[in-house]
Amino acid sequence: MYSDNTLTPKETVRLCALGTLADEPMNYANLAGSIRHFIDRVQGPSLDVMGASVELLKYEGLINYDRNSQNDELLSLTTKGLIELKSLLIADIKPNDSSLNKLIEALKFRFMHLLSVNEKLEQTELLIDRLEIELTRLSDLRNYHKNDKGFLLKWLDRDIAQIKDRLVWLEGINYSL
Repeated sequence: MYSDNTLTPKETVRLCALGTLADEPMNYANLAGSIRHFIDRVQGPSLDVMGASVELLKYEGLINYDRNSQNDELLSLTTKGLIELKSLLIADIKPNDSSLNKLIEALKFRFMHLLSVNEKLEQTELLIDRLEIELTRLSDLRNYHKNDKGFLLKWLDRDIAQIKDRLVWLEGINYSL
C-alpha cells in the first residue's frame, strides 16, 4: 500500500483475486480469466496492473490448492486471505479520478457484501467524501471560467451533474444498509 493507505496497481489485482475466491473456489485458469476479464472491462487493458502471481498468494498463505473429485485443483481463500481481502477492501482511494480509482471503486462495490454493515457504511461514506471533494474542485473550476467562450462550461456542467447523480445514488445505498 502507498503511505496514504491507498492501493497500488498490483494490490488492486490482489483484491480482485482474493475477492473472487471469497465468492467461490475455482481453478487457476478460471481465476486468471475472471481477473483479466473484470479489470480489462472496467479499466481497459493496462501493463500497469500486472498482478501478483497466484503462486505468490499461495506462498503467503492467502489461498489453498484443494483437489476436487475431478482431479482438478481448486483455489480457495484461507482465513489469512480473508483478513488480507478485508484490509484491501477498506483501503482509501486517492483523491483523483484516474482509471485505477475507477477500478478500485468497482472492486469495492463488487465485494462490499463481504464486509460488516459498519464497514459498508464506512466505505460508502469514503466514496461520498471523495465525490464531494471532486464536486467542489469542478465547481470551483467552473466558477473561475464562468465567462469563458467555448464548450468548457458545458463539459463541466455534464461532469458536475454526473457527480451529483452519483452522490444521490450513494446516499441511497447508505439508507438501504
